[in-house]
Amino acid sequence: MKNCYCGSEFVFEKCCKPIIEGAHKATTAEKLMRSRYTAYCIHDADYLVATTDISTRKLHQKEDILQWSQANHWLKLEIISSEIYTIEFKAYYLDGNLKATIHHEKSTFSFENGSWFYVDGIFF
Repeated sequence: MKNCYCGSEFVFEKCCKPIIEGAHKATTAEKLMRSRYTAYCIHDADYLVATTDISTRKLHQKEDILQWSQANHWLKLEIISSEIYTIEFKAYYLDGNLKATIHHEKSTFSFENGSWFYVDGIFF
């Protein structure tokens, strides 16, 4: 069994997979962020749309998310800082030309009706 894409020490089946499949809810913004990174790795655009806050969801088209997730080869996730509603992270990947790239973002999350959602991010 392989460790989860999100970089935790747990296997995918016991880490992000149950969250992505809806068997469990993310209990923190960081767990949601890790599951969203994993969703990019496994090209689950439906999950990414569903976990985007309704206030910003219209800005994130499923087709664009899917295309971006598939165009890149995701290598690893690094959490820089984790607070209740904000997570700063770096996602390392190879782009379509196999160029090593880093997506550095400070994301904001909301907690509504018992669920966490991605709202938006500041990119560095």
